[in-house]
Amino acid sequence: MIKSTHEALPIAVIGAGPVGLAAAAHLAERNLPFVVLEAGSRPAHAVQQWRHVTVFSPWRFNIDSAAERLLARAGWKKPDPERDPTGGELIDLYLTPLSSLPEIASHVRYNSRVNSVTRLGMDRVPTRGRNSRPFELTIDHGNEKFERILARAVIDASGTWNSPNPAGANGRPAPGERESQSRISSGVPDVLGTARDRYAGKRTLVVGSGHSAMDSILNLVRLKSQIPTTDIIWAMRSEPSAKTFGGGDEDQLAQRGALGQRAKDAVTHGHVTLLSPFRVSSFKLLGDAIEVASENGETVVADEIIVATGFRPDFTMLSEIRLDLHPWLECARELGPLIDPNEHSCGDVPPHGVRELTQPERDFYVVGMKSYGRAPTFLMATGYEQVRSIVAALAGDMEAALDTKLVLPQTGVCDGLGHNGDEAAGCCGGPAPTRPDSCCVRDAVAKDEGKSGCGCMELNACG
Repeated sequence: MIKSTHEALPIAVIGAGPVGLAAAAHLAERNLPFVVLEAGSRPAHAVQQWRHVTVFSPWRFNIDSAAERLLARAGWKKPDPERDPTGGELIDLYLTPLSSLPEIASHVRYNSRVNSVTRLGMDRVPTRGRNSRPFELTIDHGNEKFERILARAVIDASGTWNSPNPAGANGRPAPGERESQSRISSGVPDVLGTARDRYAGKRTLVVGSGHSAMDSILNLVRLKSQIPTTDIIWAMRSEPSAKTFGGGDEDQLAQRGALGQRAKDAVTHGHVTLLSPFRVSSFKLLGDAIEVASENGETVVADEIIVATGFRPDFTMLSEIRLDLHPWLECARELGPLIDPNEHSCGDVPPHGVRELTQPERDFYVVGMKSYGRAPTFLMATGYEQVRSIVAALAGDMEAALDTKLVLPQTGVCDGLGHNGDEAAGCCGGPAPTRPDSCCVRDAVAKDEGKSGCGCMELNACG
């Protein structure tokens, strides 16, 4: 089972999502013993929840270098590097083949939720002899079945998907929010697919101002064009500014810029009722509806609520691990100034790795989305460089570990998810970000309004 010596123990990776599997690929390349512990029944369980959504960045930013090398040796066909994948494509075309490679598959354990990480026989207080003790991970297999394993190092890539921010404006669940969960969805529900019946012909309030909120707004607008009795309200905590809707044509991620412009157009054209500033203070169930109140006493009644206010890390399982966190972002303290969304977009985050992610607990690292704490500026490419650097350090190759390199697209603030559509060159405002049946932004806007299109195809304006 577990070898007796500390150095012979495996490196434990928590989470088999994109960054966790990238860590596995780098560990496999360096022939380091490892185990990947995934709470779900298959790889990228969290991504499965948003498989209908397209990420903003194209494939070339979403494939890890070590993973690509391992896959290439197995005859894998790389997707078009300039196309944006959906979450489903990310799983089906990349993560599932990667997790199935013999170098990785035998090391991944599914239905293995990590409940706690500690030092063997120690809480977080003792210092003497601490670094000589292995980590002890308690794993919940369900049905009251628990297991403990030992590890020489831990890479926490468990993400933040299961800990969304509440709607309450003060960062806490508003009164009545927990009691109203039956009418509240978080993230980006599949409005046009599996969740269609929940929103068709209903009055939906979307809370949030980021790209996830915009994605839901635009999909609801599409639904409204098909079911005109669908009513859409958009609540933002602050008055919208130019920054709210992103960088537009200047955004190097074309779909992200177009998404913001289309969301702005949806409000301008009257498809969406905008409430701002609207800072949620309470929820109240009213039979088959829900009443939401703001801090200034304004109220709105809706059938359904979509809360798209971002995510935050959950450190419950790490309560006995020594962490030094940034005071407001809850990321590693050294990383905070580099990613603070008050100062940075996802494109101007500098390369970082083991140096910035080192914690007081030696050989323990938080990576991926969770490493950014409450900052919404994470891109997968950032996480890949993090684990490359950390694995190099664990292998004793400090030269490679400290030689961090990262090239990211500029402009805009990312919050993880994107849109539906292809990133192809287009006319009339750029490519259509949410309609596969449209050739450009103007054509998509026209179809969202119930028209046949903008006419550019008939005019051959798109070439």
